Amino acid sequence: MEAMTHSSGRRPAIRVRGLHKRFDEVKAVDGIDFDVAYGSVVALLGGNGAGKTTTLSMLLGLLLPTDGSIEVLGQDMLQDRYAVLGRINFSSPYVELPYRLSVEQNLLVYARLYGVPQARARVRQLARELDFGALLGRRTGSLSSGQKTRVALAKALVNEPELLLLDEPTASLDPDTADWVRSYLEEYCRRMGATVLLASHNMAEVERLCDQVMMMRAGRIVDRGTPGALIRRYGRRNLEEVFLDIARGRNGGHEPEAARLPEDPTHGGEIDGAAP
Repeated sequence: MEAMTHSSGRRPAIRVRGLHKRFDEVKAVDGIDFDVAYGSVVALLGGNGAGKTTTLSMLLGLLLPTDGSIEVLGQDMLQDRYAVLGRINFSSPYVELPYRLSVEQNLLVYARLYGVPQARARVRQLARELDFGALLGRRTGSLSSGQKTRVALAKALVNEPELLLLDEPTASLDPDTADWVRSYLEEYCRRMGATVLLASHNMAEVERLCDQVMMMRAGRIVDRGTPGALIRRYGRRNLEEVFLDIARGRNGGHEPEAARLPEDPTHGGEIDGAAP
């Protein structure tokens, strides 16, 4: 299969083909294909056990696929992942930073691992922008869940990545802070031209932030499109109702999406699921 490219000839920021991951007899990811265009914000959604975290782990090079190919920022992640690791980053509230280190010490460790110039200044800049300056001297283990989420996001932004992989970026945040973080991410993407692939169970967040949505169930991508297109396709009022339909196996009479190739997302059209 030939690579899908942008109308400018540029390859997508993420290109996945025939991706499988098995754990003994369990098919965690079962032959998925997708592209993520440069500068887009795309959601990878599904219920618990759908395969989202396994997919993100393979994109990061933390897990080796059983089969298939992954290309990130023009590099084969199975062969040349070290060529791009400095240009990407990841955030999850479920991945703990060392408890005994202070917030500043933890962030400095990551800044130096990424080779960030003037690491301390960058950490303090993020603390100002994300409003956790008062926490810099605190042990990370003493933070609340919401405070840890903000620090995890700062860790993900410390190297000003071109590609952000985000797992539940506003988990445990109060509504006001969550809204502020979403606005910050929107501004960051505009300013840096960054690409984002996120997993979230907050469907209002996905509707606000995302250009495209991919729905997973049982290791497969079963539908995809813009938030608006999916809502219309399923005849629902919002994306949460669509999510429930898909998670519970109610596909509204649509043919399974997994076998279909995505439309070139750079054309700006909605991925409406129609077969060519």
